[in-house]
Amino acid sequence: MIIAMQATATESQIQHICERIREFGYQPHIIKGTERTVIAAVGPGDKKEHIESLKSAEGVEDAFPIIQPFKLVSKEVKKQKTTIKLGDVTIGDGGFVVMAGPCSVEGREQLMTTAVAVAASGAHFLRGGAYKPRTSPYDFQGMAEEGLKLLAEAREQTGLKVITEVLDTEDVKIVGEYADILQVGARNMQNFALLKKLGEVKKPIMLKRGLSATIKEFLLSAEYIVSHGNPEVILCERGIRTFETATRNTLDLAAVPLLNELTHLPVVVDPSHATGKRSLVRPLAKASVAVGADGLMAEVHPRPEEAWSDGPQSLRLEEFDILMKEIEPYIKLRQSEKH
Repeated sequence: MIIAMQATATESQIQHICERIREFGYQPHIIKGTERTVIAAVGPGDKKEHIESLKSAEGVEDAFPIIQPFKLVSKEVKKQKTTIKLGDVTIGDGGFVVMAGPCSVEGREQLMTTAVAVAASGAHFLRGGAYKPRTSPYDFQGMAEEGLKLLAEAREQTGLKVITEVLDTEDVKIVGEYADILQVGARNMQNFALLKKLGEVKKPIMLKRGLSATIKEFLLSAEYIVSHGNPEVILCERGIRTFETATRNTLDLAAVPLLNELTHLPVVVDPSHATGKRSLVRPLAKASVAVGADGLMAEVHPRPEEAWSDGPQSLRLEEFDILMKEIEPYIKLRQSEKH
């Protein structure tokens, strides 16, 4: 249920309501807005007698049930968009952030060349996999901690923030020591042990939509992270598996405005994994801006024909620079429409 406190509610009244919520068997989550405080009571089910009892308590303006199965990530609980600030970069404030880099960290020369180039083109984050989930056990699995060290070195050299994937609960600590954002890949979207562990991390998490996940399942996975203590979650639409074979996956662009209706969490789009085709990344990047995404993740490699993974979907350095120039007018138009 949701308990909306009066604008004049005192801290003691808020804590009293939290105590009442615990007595009823729910877990309170305090969300402080610019004008008033809202308390989300998450539990086994909203009972009418509990709602009516809380309505009459001092400092309470209203109490009502949460309709959606995903509670804390729902706009019912928080209408204001969640913003995630990392240094001078903010995700979810109406701007458009770009995450770019190679699928896999292959070595210093490859990573540094890419990092310097994407930074010069205007990217905000360097992406690169140090731990790689691969369909085949014989494919390159990543450089592990050595790859994380190279990402940190590239951040120091370019000023770019770093986003990289975490595969296992055992790796959360070490990845968290190097990364600015920890990424959960599509294959791990319903790895609930990992999601719970990431709920304890004090860094933003980017959650990718699973290969065959519904929007409801996607948001319930985000709920795992938020309900375990970490409110800074970014959703990533990266294509879903359908009957179509002409592209690697099918990019569900309709998911972006739908998610913006259902949740306060920021949404980014990954057209590289969605299509598997370099030629489709740039047009879909522009479409991502148009449908209201908060950002873009694109794979970039100095020599895609030599890439150890996902070369066919990786942009060349000059192609990424063109992409950044192409999306600029779309971003400016969107911002002017908001004003």
